[in-house]
Amino acid sequence: MRSALSIFICLLAIAVAGCSSSPMKSVQKHIDYSDIKREPYSRTGNNVYTVFGVTYFPLSSAVGYREKGIASWYGRKFHGRRTSSGETYNMYAMTAAHKTLPLPSYVEVTNLKNNRKVILRVNDRGPFVDDRIIDLSYTAAKELDLIGSGTGPVLVEAITPWDSASASLSKVDYKYLISTGVFSSRENADKLTNKLKRSGFKKAHIRSKNVSGSTMYQVLVGPYQSSEKVGYIVEDLLLYLTESPVVIRE
Repeated sequence: MRSALSIFICLLAIAVAGCSSSPMKSVQKHIDYSDIKREPYSRTGNNVYTVFGVTYFPLSSAVGYREKGIASWYGRKFHGRRTSSGETYNMYAMTAAHKTLPLPSYVEVTNLKNNRKVILRVNDRGPFVDDRIIDLSYTAAKELDLIGSGTGPVLVEAITPWDSASASLSKVDYKYLISTGVFSSRENADKLTNKLKRSGFKKAHIRSKNVSGSTMYQVLVGPYQSSEKVGYIVEDLLLYLTESPVVIRE
């Protein structure tokens, strides 16, 4: 009996030890520039989506992305859950969540208070609180010394070594326009434009274009630089249009 009991205890100890060494519980090593490689974008998490009434338009490329703002972090509550990219969130991995960067992509995050830096792999969406621009994993936040404060000012810069153009860009210069209708009649386009301007959409204007030899008139609202701003404008436009507006990124 003692022999059998001893064997059982040993097997139990081995099982417990095996669980404690799980990758999900071990701190993953820092990401170096040599670790960064171009990856195919995930099948989930890269489409237009809406959270808390705001519509977000994920970027088609991370090249040149550079932004200053507030970082936060998320930890045990989400540990083991599925991320927007379909991967499993590991609070001990060097990862982050971002509202519009492609999934996955790589960024260098600098704590502007102490100049600490980390390289992170973006594989999730968020944060959707206030004006925060990035959500860090627990380990990333610890490396940047943001655990105690919970949030802090950071600089986020995309890393895309496979694209030579990225070195010459200081920021992403995307422009968002909202198409509210296309007309063959200039008079009808003018009517809608004037209606939108009276309703407070001061950036409403007309763009003419040639379609199969005929001139068409497209009523646009914009441009806007922020995808979040566009989300709010689209929600407001729905009150004045009979058809849903279409967002164009140029």
